[in-house]
Amino acid sequence: MGSIVFNVIKIIGNRLPTVHLVAVSICVVIIGITLMLVPSEKVSATRGDRPESGALSQDTVKLELNLSEETDTEMLPTLQEESVSNEAAGNTAEQAPEPPAVAEAPAEPVENWVDYKVNSGDNLSSLFKRAGLSALDVHQVTQATRENKALSRIYPGETLSFLIEGGELKKLKHVAGPLKQVLLERDGDSYRTEFVEREPKIQHQFAEGTIENSLFLDGSRAGMSNNTIMQLAAIFGWDIDFALDIRKGDTFRVIYEEKVLDGKKIGTGNIVAAEFVNRGDVFRALRYTDSKGNTNYFTPEGNSMRKAFLRTPVDFARISSPFNPNRKHPVLNRIRAHKGVDYAASTGTPIKAAGDGKIIFRGVKGGYGNVIILQHGQNITTLYAHMSRFKKGLSVGSRVKQGQLIGYVGMSGMVTGPHLHYEFRVNGVHKNPVTVKLPHADPLPKSERAAFQSVSQTLLAQLDKYSATQVALAE
Repeated sequence: MGSIVFNVIKIIGNRLPTVHLVAVSICVVIIGITLMLVPSEKVSATRGDRPESGALSQDTVKLELNLSEETDTEMLPTLQEESVSNEAAGNTAEQAPEPPAVAEAPAEPVENWVDYKVNSGDNLSSLFKRAGLSALDVHQVTQATRENKALSRIYPGETLSFLIEGGELKKLKHVAGPLKQVLLERDGDSYRTEFVEREPKIQHQFAEGTIENSLFLDGSRAGMSNNTIMQLAAIFGWDIDFALDIRKGDTFRVIYEEKVLDGKKIGTGNIVAAEFVNRGDVFRALRYTDSKGNTNYFTPEGNSMRKAFLRTPVDFARISSPFNPNRKHPVLNRIRAHKGVDYAASTGTPIKAAGDGKIIFRGVKGGYGNVIILQHGQNITTLYAHMSRFKKGLSVGSRVKQGQLIGYVGMSGMVTGPHLHYEFRVNGVHKNPVTVKLPHADPLPKSERAAFQSVSQTLLAQLDKYSATQVALAE
């Protein structure tokens, strides 16, 4: 092709001027390049006629490998075999079955629960009505829980959750708290009941403080809950009158249980060990469960912290009028013996039984107003006067336990303000409730002493260790 173009240019060059010669040369070169780039008929046919058997002709192999006419054809059989082999491998890969798809687990159906908080005055009927359910639904649920009493009591602050599908109650959940739930699930025309209870993790916490104002305020400042403060007062209540005896500078140390659920504090439990220093006197109490499962608080020597009587029948009240045989009566304005102790407290403050006993009088008694008198054994009685009301369910002959609620502070009778008038009588003779010597409850039996001493030593060591750690951190 190159020699032909050269000869054409040479012939034309002998006959044309130089300028024309240059133009012609350029045109010839362009035409020549174009002819070189256009494929021949043979090549075009070869591209469209690939043998179906998979065997390749030598022309096809030359084209696909961009071989020139001068390529050594002795190499073609080998190249052809490799090409066929590669094509076969490609076909095999295309025909290989795909791995089976892994079946995805079916998604759990979403349950659309609706929650209702229990408000004051609510009952099942009102809550079901708020949920859009009928009296028939209430009847069916009530019948299903008649024996197990799963929904016999619901309190404000709790939650009832309803799962309703197509207007029909499928499930009902009563959440009484983080640890206790009741689940009802429809079973035909009735419901199956499942009680779900969780156990929190129990860990020990330490608190200590100094009395600057009151046990309640200073205990709260030390990080103690109201429940723990009340326990502390109850444990030492037989030895210390927290309305009269405590002084500024008194100290306390407490190890108590903290309840944790899912990493969150949900409340406090029992006091494990405690110490209260009152006007220089040291009182210590240790919690111990005996071999029979009975739990009480004892001194490090194994004596019961519990006395036969409480020193005060109301918590955190102040003495407004002490025991005084020569007191002038505030209403009658004349000398009249005050044969008990008056504890000033707001109306409605709970009043507790000072000891185990039986109610021998319940009613109105002259200037005393609403009165309850308890008989303790053969020779001791206690009187509680000026109550605003009595605890429901109690009557003459009812037996009560020490610390049991019997009524509420008020100002019935001949009084100038709300308070409890409390009397303590031995063989009919009035004694000063603040100073009378109270008998102890039974100490630990000898069979429990060894086990108790082991527990006692451990708890006392923990008290000292916690306290030393707090001092080190403060420094």
